Amino acid sequence: MEIKILGTGCPSCRALEEATRKAVMEMNLDADIMKVEDMAEILNYGIMSTPALVVDGKIILKGRVASAEEIKKFLK
Repeated sequence: MEIKILGTGCPSCRALEEATRKAVMEMNLDADIMKVEDMAEILNYGIMSTPALVVDGKIILKGRVASAEEIKKFLK
């Protein structure tokens, strides 16, 4: 599983990364988690509001922070 957190490094982006890592750890998933801060790459996804969460190339969440529990539901 490939997970990308799209964001420029703002507090919300860091919070989404932390919640995502927690969810992956608690679910004991084999996942590569990458932080994407390059605006050109973020815009390639059509994202205009960060943070965003992309799982295996599919945009799961954008424009807000989700809790680890909510992220677990997306990852099932």
